[in-house]
Amino acid sequence: MKGRKEDYAYVIDVIPPEVAVYKLPPKIRREFPHDVTYAHLVGEDHFTLLEVTLKKGVEVEIGERVYVGQGPRDKVDKIVRRIRYEDLQPQGRENLRAVVRKIVEQQEGRFVKWLNDAGPITLKLHSLELLRGVGKKKVQEILDERKKRPFTSYEDVKQRVGIDIAELISDRILREIIGEDPYYLFTTPPPATQ
Repeated sequence: MKGRKEDYAYVIDVIPPEVAVYKLPPKIRREFPHDVTYAHLVGEDHFTLLEVTLKKGVEVEIGERVYVGQGPRDKVDKIVRRIRYEDLQPQGRENLRAVVRKIVEQQEGRFVKWLNDAGPITLKLHSLELLRGVGKKKVQEILDERKKRPFTSYEDVKQRVGIDIAELISDRILREIIGEDPYYLFTTPPPATQ
């Protein structure tokens, strides 16, 4: 990830060993025992999708926040690899939606600050336009409102410009994870296909 490491991630799926091992590339498959439990996680800061092995005897729940940073970890044994959206099981994809929304709700200050600071990407494209349903007219309304005074919360944004910014940001993050757009506002681009 070249400098964009995650310290914490959320569990979005637990993969039985017999399913996980056959999805691994042969080189990695040889390195990991067949009796370990795998989990798919989404990072808290850069929304990186990770495949990890869990320590023996450890159980995790969907939506649980776990430490994946440097040093001793209480539940995660090894980070196997970065994965792509296509590597997720159907249930993991569904859980990803709920977990991304949970992260966005918990990090309200971070995303309200982004809204207050967001600028243009090119001369003709503002980063706010990358949010689904936000066109040039709505961008101008947001810019006018934040000039009056910065936004302070999701509710403040809703009251002043009539949009559910948490929902729009969650949707944007999911589209970036899936790889539907060449621009990455909140995530690290997915790894190249293997």
